Amino acid sequence: MSVVSLVPMNERAFRAFLHAAVENYAEENVSSGRWLADGARERSQASFAQLLPQGPATPDHHLFEIVAGDAGVVGSLWYGVYTEGEQRQVHVYDVLVHPAHRRRGYAAAAFAAMEAQVRALGIDRIGLHVFAHNTGAQALYARLGYLTVSHNLVKSL
Repeated sequence: MSVVSLVPMNERAFRAFLHAAVENYAEENVSSGRWLADGARERSQASFAQLLPQGPATPDHHLFEIVAGDAGVVGSLWYGVYTEGEQRQVHVYDVLVHPAHRRRGYAAAAFAAMEAQVRALGIDRIGLHVFAHNTGAQALYARLGYLTVSHNLVKSL
């Protein structure tokens, strides 16, 4: 497995991340059939504004650049800590490895680094969402031990 560091995003890195993440989330929702293309970007922006009202300083949200030795910044990772009932959990909101750096083990290494952080917080449960059409991500998560706990189904009429 590749070795990476998770480096907290500074304001400049956050702005670049936010721009790319808003576009990607809108595209993923349109590709999946959840959203219409018209208004998707605005809807995505509203989602990010709600989740990260204070940007990278939003409490309980952790935003990182994935840094891999000489390769430098190869992607980003964002997770949030929340409480459900009496159990503290983590939700992975976004993980991205830039196209030029994919298929080198960086995402798996970033998840391993994140899991160490999460354990240090005393948390023992991580969840995430993956779009059904993203079979590559699904395969990665299965290799990392994530289990499917529900399916959302849609039928267009």
